[in-house]
Amino acid sequence: MSNDVLFSLWRNHEAFAARLEQAAFTMGVVVLSAKMARADGRISQKEINAFKRVFRITPEQENSIGLLFDRARLSPYGFEPYALNLAQVFHHTPSVLEEILSGLFIIGTADSETLSPSEIVFLKKVSALFGFSTEDFVRIAARSGVTLPESERPRHQPPEAFEVLGVDETASPQEIKRAYRALIREHHPDKLIAQGMPQEFVATATEKMKRINAAYDTVCKIKGMT
Repeated sequence: MSNDVLFSLWRNHEAFAARLEQAAFTMGVVVLSAKMARADGRISQKEINAFKRVFRITPEQENSIGLLFDRARLSPYGFEPYALNLAQVFHHTPSVLEEILSGLFIIGTADSETLSPSEIVFLKKVSALFGFSTEDFVRIAARSGVTLPESERPRHQPPEAFEVLGVDETASPQEIKRAYRALIREHHPDKLIAQGMPQEFVATATEKMKRINAAYDTVCKIKGMT
């Protein structure tokens, strides 16, 4: 078999895999978003608007995505298979899974400054199915701009800016800079898109980058770093 044929087969395989990832992403995200919005027993217009904003739903997509959203919202079936499928598809790129979880946090707080107990339970289940630890869950919430209740946070949790960066208050300037640079590389929208995250998530990823940058500036002031 010639190199040209092998290359063509590889390109076709890559394109097919990309379509599968896109389909898994779209279905999983819509179902999880619908279940998130309904977790507290009701769905508000603010939550629907947040869903459209987070995933940048265009007017052309509203009918098809809206129909899927409504079906998922009313379905008696659980969300777990969809979360597990996303975890499997993106198991090599946990940063994409983090962005999905961040989107769910944003939807959950769209109609209130705080999450309800049922919403927290839902988010913790999704987070665990994605393979995130309890510490990861708290850190992702902070990076999403969400403050969890005291009961959901570790007893000795560092200030929020340190939590966003994933470092302790006692971290050295070198450790802080290293953590910050790693986060910038990991969560840059261009890299996330290259890893399979659709363009629709750019707004959410960009907002997270802003919070990471702001947290780094705050930590630098606290530690007297230049």
